[in-house]
Amino acid sequence: MTENDPNAHDPAAPRHPETGQQPAQGGWAGHSYGEQAQPESGGAPQYSEPSYHAVTGADPAYGGQSANPWSAQGAQMPSGQTQQSVYPPPNPYGQPATGGYPVATSPQPKRSGGKLLAGVALVALLVGGVAGGTVGYFTGGSSGPASNALDAPKPAQQTGNAPAGSVEAVAQKLSPSVVELQVSGQQGAGEGSGFVISTDGYILTNNHVVEVAANGGQIQAVFQDGKKAAAKVVGRDPTTDIAVVKVNGVSNLTPVELGRSDDLRVGQSVVAIGSPFELAGTVTSGIVSSLHRPVRAGGSSGDQTTVMDAVQTDAAINPGNSGGPLANMSGQVIGINSAIYSPQSGSGGQGASEGGNVGIGFAIPIDQARRTADTIIKTGQAVQTYIGAEVKDAPQGGAELGAIKPGSPAEKAGLKAGDVVTKIDDRPIDSADTLVAAVRTRAPDEKATFTLADGRTVEVTFGGQPVQPN
Repeated sequence: MTENDPNAHDPAAPRHPETGQQPAQGGWAGHSYGEQAQPESGGAPQYSEPSYHAVTGADPAYGGQSANPWSAQGAQMPSGQTQQSVYPPPNPYGQPATGGYPVATSPQPKRSGGKLLAGVALVALLVGGVAGGTVGYFTGGSSGPASNALDAPKPAQQTGNAPAGSVEAVAQKLSPSVVELQVSGQQGAGEGSGFVISTDGYILTNNHVVEVAANGGQIQAVFQDGKKAAAKVVGRDPTTDIAVVKVNGVSNLTPVELGRSDDLRVGQSVVAIGSPFELAGTVTSGIVSSLHRPVRAGGSSGDQTTVMDAVQTDAAINPGNSGGPLANMSGQVIGINSAIYSPQSGSGGQGASEGGNVGIGFAIPIDQARRTADTIIKTGQAVQTYIGAEVKDAPQGGAELGAIKPGSPAEKAGLKAGDVVTKIDDRPIDSADTLVAAVRTRAPDEKATFTLADGRTVEVTFGGQPVQPN
């Protein structure tokens, strides 16, 4: 054996106080099970840019080079077809990200005599404590017959309803209304979630969940009790990532209760229900982490037309949760789970996205979803709120207007190319995406005051235009 052989024994190394054995490399203290020692002189881990993922089981319409690893259906793609549940990676916060999250490294255990002796001392103290206790038991005499938890009777069975305002109560109220949507089409297959909004079978979900089945594909809704029913797309809006489907041959369904999202507060508790990784009826809980996050998610291109004004939550959301409800503690739906933040990891920025929950999820506010769904059900087509101006980030902050469409709400209000919008009513506007998100939350014909960088204020009446799904 050589001195570099990790299996070689060092005669000078200290031995275990009871067994007389020498420790394995790293000493008796060692690392916790499942951990690996980090190199002492290695460089910091390398991370690449973050990306946003749809949280459906498969999103083949959004491009990519590999099958979605989060769906069993995705692994069964026909030869030559590919899909990936990944939204394009623009940073929703205005400035490009600089990397991933730092990871603390575990120090390499030393083989010095002092470290090993400390380990020996720890073992000795533990053994001494056990020995002392044992001696005390035998010299003190028996304190009576031994008791055994297995002999104790079962506690009384739980009865009554769950406490009001608890996660359990929310789950009992909402779960019968949440469905798993199994979707297939020429471009692939996948699964997501949705929730019932009418007794006669209308279901609200994400556009990216059902888009693959929009033209001749198939959708199957699976209810909490295991019943299945075929469904068809009623209408969808890629710009807000909202869609409505309707199941056939089913009646007397239990619709959810819709809440409101305009009075949400950061820190309030929420519950998410859906089918992550095809695990139908999964319930998770968390809080509202932030409000009014402009996130480019949904749609087929990830450009400004897909920006949503998201509710951020740390409730666990994973692939398959897309389209499921985010509810307050009264069991009212206040958002539609739609996207997750997933940093990419790997050496030199070449790693694949992790694609799972990291505690940052995004939901479409229910106020916006309610308005879009109502229009789709009544007309079969969504209507998009707009002002009719191109927009880009202003160098000094805010949103700079570009070309103004003739006859548009922007032109009628007197806005000009080069104007920089810094506020809409009381909401600060720090980027182009923030402006787009703020406009999307408003209804056509609603009025708002635009504050410009030069101090002027302009009243704008929002317009509405039909959305043509791609």
